[in-house]
Amino acid sequence: MAHDMTAVVPLYGGASGQRRHRVVVCSTCRNRETREQPGTTLAVTLEAALSGVEFEGFDVSVVACMAGCDRPCAVAFQGDGKASYLFGDIEPGRDTDALVAFARQYASLDDGWCSSIQRPDGLKGKTLSRIPALLPPRGERP
Repeated sequence: MAHDMTAVVPLYGGASGQRRHRVVVCSTCRNRETREQPGTTLAVTLEAALSGVEFEGFDVSVVACMAGCDRPCAVAFQGDGKASYLFGDIEPGRDTDALVAFARQYASLDDGWCSSIQRPDGLKGKTLSRIPALLPPRGERP
C-alpha cells in the first residue's frame, strides 16, 4: 500500500495553523546493565535541545510505559497528520544528537514518512514501529 498522505490535514493543530510535534520518552525503561531509568533525564535533555526557534511547536513529555521493554529506552515521535515512530535501544549519552537530527527531519516531512536509510545513522536499526497517521473520516477528506 502506498503511503501517499498528501490528503491528510492536521487533526488538532494550534490556532496558528502550525503543526504540533511531540517527542515522548518512556520513564520506566531500564538500562539492561545498570538498571538505571534514564528516560526522565533524557526527556529534560531533549527538551533543552528542542527549545530553540527552529523547533517551535515541539513538545517533550514522558510516559510510564510504551511496551518497548525488550529494547529500552523507548522514544516516540508524533505530529499532526503524520506517521508516528517508536524507537528503542536508545542510549541517552550516545543517541541524543541523532534524536535531535530526526526531530529536524521529521518536522520537514509533510506526512512523516521516511525510509530507514534516510534516518540519522544513530537511529538505524532502532525503529520498533512506524504507525500511519490517523486520517480524517472519509466524508471530511479533501
